[in-house]
Amino acid sequence: MNDFPHIMLREIYEQPEAIRRTLDIYLDGRRVKTEAFAPLADWLNPRGEVLIAASGSSRHAGLAAEVILEDLCGLAVDVEYSSEYTFRPAANPRRPSVIVISQSGETTDTLEALRHARSSGELTLAIANVYGSTMQREAACAMPLGAGPELAIPATKSFTCQLTALYLLALYQAQQLSTLLPAEIEARIAELTALPALMDRQLDGWKTQMAVLARKYSNATTFLYLGRGVHYAIAREGALKMKETSYVEAEGYPTGELKHGPNALVSEQVPLVVLATVDRTLEASVARYEKTLQLLDDMRRQGARVIALANSGDDEVAARVTDCVPVEPASEHLFPISEVVPLQLFSYFMALERGVDVDRPRNLKKAVIEA
Repeated sequence: MNDFPHIMLREIYEQPEAIRRTLDIYLDGRRVKTEAFAPLADWLNPRGEVLIAASGSSRHAGLAAEVILEDLCGLAVDVEYSSEYTFRPAANPRRPSVIVISQSGETTDTLEALRHARSSGELTLAIANVYGSTMQREAACAMPLGAGPELAIPATKSFTCQLTALYLLALYQAQQLSTLLPAEIEARIAELTALPALMDRQLDGWKTQMAVLARKYSNATTFLYLGRGVHYAIAREGALKMKETSYVEAEGYPTGELKHGPNALVSEQVPLVVLATVDRTLEASVARYEKTLQLLDDMRRQGARVIALANSGDDEVAARVTDCVPVEPASEHLFPISEVVPLQLFSYFMALERGVDVDRPRNLKKAVIEA
């Protein structure tokens, strides 16, 4: 495993190259490859309605995609747990297009969701990492990923490649629907292709800082992860990584929901992890950021221990929190691909602090397949 003591850490570091491979599947320079997206030409229902069915980390990618597809394409998107979707008593009369997302392409609940959608006459799209998987074969169309084999049980590079593919899907659909100008799409593709190098430059710094923070917060019994908008999906994913990797209880909430109950838990042993990045070119992002600053002021007065992810050089956030993790600025809908990485590293080092086998956490399997 070269210089990496664990498969999970190696796969975290493989993410920039995995994203590059995924981009190569779908992009030709600063344009989407027509042939790569040709099978998706008729996947969207006439009213622009989409249902995403997935489980675990893949569902969190779906939550991010819900915001991205709605914001960039004007679609109406709903996200379901695969395990719940299949127990609906009747087909959805609106016949939304159904996207299923899975690392393995074999997850039982998600495969059943795909088959339920097909039997109901709905158009289906599978996003999966394993070439030739059952989901890719059975869906009407598929978007494979370039993550390569993922051996550690906690999803890392497959998750960021899912986010990459879903963002590319949004750009393709925005092009088809003319919801973004060609110049806007080209600019977004340019930023996306620059992202792997940006991530590469930050990995070592994140690794060093998250190892220190894991030691500092090793006495925590619970973490509350908070995020607004598209970042809520990453709060959920960060919390899941903490639970499955280190066995420390963690929950993800929309930032504004903290005071609607969860704040009763906040204490020395229950710190907060707050996603406080901002795209200053987007008015809605700035508005969310300013509300987050208000919450951080309240938490500072309350005496809460807070780890925040914020734009590099953001002194406003740094002054309000216990510890601040810098993330190089990005556009709002691309931030999730970067900001999840330090949270993966935090979970990894928390697991080491607690003596957990990070590559093989107890009671979990890489693909949830029932006999």
